[in-house]
Amino acid sequence: MLCYSRLVYVPMSYLYGKRFVGPITELIQSLRIQEDLYYPHPLVQDLTWGFIHHFMEPLLTRWPFSKLRDKALRLAMEHIHYEDENSKYLCIGSVEKVLCLMACWVEDPNSDACKKHLARLPDYYWVAEDGLKMQTFGCQTWDAAFAIQAIMSSNLSHEYGPTLRKAHDFLKSAQVRENPSGDFKAMYRHISKGSWTFSTQDHGWQVSDCTAEGLKCALLYSQMPVELVGQPMEAEQLFDAVNVILSLQSKNGGFTAWEPQRAYEWLEKFNPTEFFEDAMIEREYVECTGSVMQALAMFRKHYPTHRSKEVDAAIARGADYIEQTQNNDGSWYGCWGICYTYGTWFAVEGLVACGRSYTNSPALRKACRFLLSKQLPCGGWGESYLSSQNKVYTNLEGDKANLVQTAWALLSLIHAGQANVDSAPIEKGMKLLVNSQMDDGDFPQQELTGAFMRNCTLHYSSYRNIFPIWALGEYSSHVMGA
Repeated sequence: MLCYSRLVYVPMSYLYGKRFVGPITELIQSLRIQEDLYYPHPLVQDLTWGFIHHFMEPLLTRWPFSKLRDKALRLAMEHIHYEDENSKYLCIGSVEKVLCLMACWVEDPNSDACKKHLARLPDYYWVAEDGLKMQTFGCQTWDAAFAIQAIMSSNLSHEYGPTLRKAHDFLKSAQVRENPSGDFKAMYRHISKGSWTFSTQDHGWQVSDCTAEGLKCALLYSQMPVELVGQPMEAEQLFDAVNVILSLQSKNGGFTAWEPQRAYEWLEKFNPTEFFEDAMIEREYVECTGSVMQALAMFRKHYPTHRSKEVDAAIARGADYIEQTQNNDGSWYGCWGICYTYGTWFAVEGLVACGRSYTNSPALRKACRFLLSKQLPCGGWGESYLSSQNKVYTNLEGDKANLVQTAWALLSLIHAGQANVDSAPIEKGMKLLVNSQMDDGDFPQQELTGAFMRNCTLHYSSYRNIFPIWALGEYSSHVMGA
């Protein structure tokens, strides 16, 4: 089962098994109103839940079967405490964090676990322009890795040495240096030593693309002057990162996000989450695969003898996966950003890293044609969140351009080699980016561009600056300087 769903269901099962119920207020009643049925229940699910509720539930609450429930509740708390301790009480995300906190409170409101949980609630606070919010999780490593690459692409690294050094220090401190404690396989955890998480080291949950982006940055730093950015990471730390990455490749060549793919697709039939799709099992993602292809290709150049056969095979299989998952129109569906623009960017970058080019790759030529077909008259690109929901490319209302998505498309076109054929569309997009920058250097915040489980949008506030800067830097190097 997908780790996020697993770590929701465990504390929820404990709270349900304990019959924990708060006061039924008007607010609670309003939350029960069915507003969104994005993923309707299949008949098999309704039959299963009905049977369990009407027949199994009464049986399990009576002796001697109640002993089985008591044992299950104890086991659930063992898993909750294990997750808490191995994530320094951050948990894998905010929803899981709150549920695990509630479970600990129900078990013992005066426990150390409760106190440690409460102490880490501020990690999820986010002071936005319109007030205090609770965010889904931190994205410190993710944002830092992209920001580092954007700055380096500008050829202005010598002007931003202190910034890059601080980012390098953070990157080194954020790498996970140990596997989960104890018999982690018995607790359904995977190796994490050498990985990077989405946020910080405390989080503890390895992610393939975060590890890949962290590895890319570490390799880039290793080629820079020590007096500018500090000492490079040790080779063994990079080898550990590669070890985690290789462990997450599936039989079809694609890479999963958190854990190896080890469940069956039919389990999705039992997804009870009405507002998410594909929420039950781990699966492969073109974004993760694209990031990993770039990281492994770069690693191979610096360490050509380290596990060379495995690295070569992983790259070849990953490239095949990307090509095989391309849609007929030349796009790729992106699961973690909106949507086809995002997925296509990662796919293009992955293929280029594997040695594909505009001249030798039909997939890249199709990708360029797809992106050019979606370019707006203003020179930009703007894709609605409805693309993620409906799985059909949809422009933003009013055919507006989004600067982040424009940057993704431009990065794809630049690296795929479109400028060698016709640079005019790229120049038109670049003009939009330049003219959209505000007087203070910032870029305007526009529509959300992050996505999660097809039906949830995510706000990455740093994207609005990172990706336009990155695209401008790559344009300067690859088009203007070509």
